[in-house]
Amino acid sequence: MKRILIVACFIGANTLSAQQPYSLKSCIEIGLEQNYDIRMVRNEEQISKNNATIANAGYLPTLDLSAGYSGSLNDTETTTRETGEKNKTTGVFDQTFNAGINLNWTLFDGFRIQANYQRLKELEKQGETMTRIAIEDFIAELTSEYYNYIRQQIRLKNFLYAMSLSKERLRIVEERYLVGNFSRLDLQQARVDFNADRAQHMKQQESVETSRIRLNELMANSDMNLPIHVSDSIIELNTLLSYEQLWQSTLENNASLLNSEHNKVLADLELKTVKSRNYPYLKLNSGYSYTMNKYDVAATSQRHNKGLNVGVTLGINLFDGNRKRENRNARIAIENARLRQEELKQALQADLSTLWQAYQNNLSMLKLERENLTAAIENHEIASERYMLGNLSGIEMREAQKSLLDAEERILAAEYDTKLCEISLLQLSGRIFDYLK
Repeated sequence: MKRILIVACFIGANTLSAQQPYSLKSCIEIGLEQNYDIRMVRNEEQISKNNATIANAGYLPTLDLSAGYSGSLNDTETTTRETGEKNKTTGVFDQTFNAGINLNWTLFDGFRIQANYQRLKELEKQGETMTRIAIEDFIAELTSEYYNYIRQQIRLKNFLYAMSLSKERLRIVEERYLVGNFSRLDLQQARVDFNADRAQHMKQQESVETSRIRLNELMANSDMNLPIHVSDSIIELNTLLSYEQLWQSTLENNASLLNSEHNKVLADLELKTVKSRNYPYLKLNSGYSYTMNKYDVAATSQRHNKGLNVGVTLGINLFDGNRKRENRNARIAIENARLRQEELKQALQADLSTLWQAYQNNLSMLKLERENLTAAIENHEIASERYMLGNLSGIEMREAQKSLLDAEERILAAEYDTKLCEISLLQLSGRIFDYLK
């Protein structure tokens, strides 16, 4: 194939460093470890795990320790009713110190505690699913950029090859111009074409650098100017995908569909929480307290009280005015969760069908463009021979060269578009982790 020839001609043009080449798998692994968005979403997942405890659900009692101190300073005057005698006391300082430990425990709350614990566990599972969605999006984005980097490098080599052809043509024209076989117009046109190819090659270097920087950013490398050498040199395509297998895998593994199931379960648990108010509640409270009173002028100078208290409260909420409304709203929320799930399935099927058609069409286009490339290579070889013999004008030679490069560009575009469809199909079906195998 001509593409192999183009790459082989200029493999020595790039100076390779001693850096170990990056494979797609290694890029993904580095990104999953270092990427800031992935690290933050994993922290969010950890929060949902931390929240899924029996204590947060209300299963465990609360235990409070309290202590207090109060003092009073009074001047007192008393009058005896029978004798009218008056007694005055000044600066009476009485003190009270108390300490206690109290336990409160809701033993039964109409299954509200159980429902709350199930809700926390479901939120924990949803946190895992949200992390998976973020990771799948990241793998898809990094894989797309990885192959875009390869695409831009291939384009750079193709433009370098085009520039070498123009340079050789300019050399031939200059030699023949000096001996009078070509006109100055031919010389100027050859120089214009050569400069145009140089400019195109310089512009393509910018595209390669932009893609390299983006890869560094996705992998969260500390140095955005870090050179990246990838182990792949072509865009490899998976041409063995099956629509039926993809759709079955979508129904079983699509992360968004799994998340919709979590939302449905959470809606069911919300109804269960509302219904819990129809049941009685049972609460236990207990405590141990100690109180010391210190009297300044009373007959008793000190008094100490200590003891244990235990109580049980049984009750039921007979009416609050909101229960029926909340019950109806909870049932509507369950129905909406079910409808959203069905809507999502329909949208996923539509997306899968659209992507599958694009995937199939790109594969057909790729086959056609490869046939065109074979014809373009042959046409360019014939044109080169005729040009060397002086039987072909510079403009016609330029057209043959442009046709060859355009055929390469169309193949490259078809390959990359097919790869994007492949990535999207695997992500949709929950198989994006295949790129880590």
